[in-house]
Amino acid sequence: MDKHNVPESFGVFKPVGHVVITFRTAADLAGAEAALHEQGFAASEIVRYTPTEMINQVNAEIERASPLAAIGQDLNLIKAHRELAEEGCSFLVVHAPEQAHVDKVIAVAHTCKAVVAQRYGRFVTEELMDGDPGDNQTNESPDTGLDEAVVAGRR
Repeated sequence: MDKHNVPESFGVFKPVGHVVITFRTAADLAGAEAALHEQGFAASEIVRYTPTEMINQVNAEIERASPLAAIGQDLNLIKAHRELAEEGCSFLVVHAPEQAHVDKVIAVAHTCKAVVAQRYGRFVTEELMDGDPGDNQTNESPDTGLDEAVVAGRR
């Protein structure tokens, strides 16, 4: 994957086999990227997005998204990414096709103060960061406000 060959489903970002990690600061992102390299991830397996790049990508995707993108959570997830980017967050997209890779990414995300980490599967996008203690599990539907909870840092 690269920024010029973005994996999509129904016109919106869906990097199946990747983990998307969100960071509040560029320093945290840089630390995470270095840690991922130390864990054996090649530069070609990691794509970084500045806040502006993510905002521009999401805006373009929303304009061309198929109405089918609204059926699942994909459209809401990119909108949540845009809100985080508008707050100044940066993103790493890491190719993690096997559970062993995902485990390494999760460890780095926790160590480097990630805000959100999501594993994109073919049918399900899985939240990898623990929520606040006491948070209840919720249905993943646009009506439940799940994505707003992610943006607010409650998940």
